[in-house]
Amino acid sequence: MTLSQQETQHLMVLNALERGELIVTDAATLLDRSVRQTQRLRAAYRARGPAGLVHGNRGRPSSRRLAEAIRARVIHLARTTYARVNFQHLSELLADRDGLVLSRPTLHRLLTAAGLRSPRTRRRAKHRRRRERFPQTGMLVQLDGSHHAWLEDRGPKLTLHHAVDDATGTVLGAVFRAQEDAQGYLLLLRQITRTVGLPLAVYTDRHGIFRRAPVHQRPLTLHAQLRGGPAPTQVGRVLQELGIQWIPASSPQAKGRIERQGGTFQERLVTELRLAGIRTPEEANAFLPGFFQRYNARFAQAPAQPASAYRPWPEPLDPDTVFCFKYLATVANDNTISLAPHHLQILPGPGGRSYAKARVEVHERLDSTLAVYYQGHQLDTRLLSVSTQHPLRARPHRRVHPHALPGGIPHIAPAPPTTSWGHWAGRAGSQTGDACFCKANLETNTRSPMAPIRARRQETQRAPRGRRDIFTEQIG
Repeated sequence: MTLSQQETQHLMVLNALERGELIVTDAATLLDRSVRQTQRLRAAYRARGPAGLVHGNRGRPSSRRLAEAIRARVIHLARTTYARVNFQHLSELLADRDGLVLSRPTLHRLLTAAGLRSPRTRRRAKHRRRRERFPQTGMLVQLDGSHHAWLEDRGPKLTLHHAVDDATGTVLGAVFRAQEDAQGYLLLLRQITRTVGLPLAVYTDRHGIFRRAPVHQRPLTLHAQLRGGPAPTQVGRVLQELGIQWIPASSPQAKGRIERQGGTFQERLVTELRLAGIRTPEEANAFLPGFFQRYNARFAQAPAQPASAYRPWPEPLDPDTVFCFKYLATVANDNTISLAPHHLQILPGPGGRSYAKARVEVHERLDSTLAVYYQGHQLDTRLLSVSTQHPLRARPHRRVHPHALPGGIPHIAPAPPTTSWGHWAGRAGSQTGDACFCKANLETNTRSPMAPIRARRQETQRAPRGRRDIFTEQIG
């Protein structure tokens, strides 16, 4: 019989007690037992020797152990009738078909001891490590929208759009909105670029605000093919015009820093809003600058490298021409433009010029005002219909491709949706030519820029009457 380490220590104490080296009370203290229990152990040791110190159930099968006949039957069924069945399904089949109610852990222990493995194996958890912060401020800015009852029961539910610098954890800006929308991110980006400068890249989730559906889910127009792809979203266009690389995260855990920061705000900011008696979104937005100033002073870290990667805002560039919703429109014969619910009258140009049938850009600015641009020049307009102010939403109108802006800001093409973060983190971006088009869709092998237009014109001429509208495209 083999004694455990604890039983061996008990044996040494009882031997010393029998030799008279210890009294019963000292032996009870060493054994961590009462005096009465020590006397019982001493009597058992005198009667049966060291075997008296071993528990009586040692070596006996459990009273709840499956009968050997049932164990053998289950193993036989698992090898024959229910071969290649996973353990969970096997437990259900045994209960339904054979009347044997066994839990999955019991089956796992029984069959594993018999050398049987479940055919359904689980992948091992991948080793993950924390991503190091970027060394300089401005290299990467994380953006996110946090949905929460920020005003508790004192006001409506809001969404906090906030940005954090990856190198320091500094909150660069924030704004409360009724929901996570494009206008909220445009307001946030305007705060960042006008206060600290233009970052090299932003890191966000794959929300539809930042990217459109993959190209294979919708056919490309000829205009989109000539431009190298479909027009980006309104926020995506702003990022490309400012030369800010967009990096999509593959999971919420990938952008854990800003996710954890949002959880911190849901505790600290909610408490301070309650203590300040904030009840409206306007009051909450006015409260944010002071709160984040205190937050940054307490929690912001020093960057690994003191140099900043933020680029200054180009002074000739008007922020209103960038942070807005841009749409393409065709001027009607009466020199009006409709952008529901608004109707604009374009005033006569130089020498009484008419702009009928001209392709223009309509800018819906963040303050709900409208501006019309033709060939880079703003036109004089007059608002014909007056409507109540409403939240700005991205409209289904034709979007505008990114412009080459003044001030030396490079145009950076968007990252493909399937490209990993690490791939884009080590790149400065790629350039995509405006004359890039899809040969398969245009059914041409020539590289001439006019070849796609000629091919579409020939296809239009061959089209039967009544179907010309399918192929008619205006090339802007």
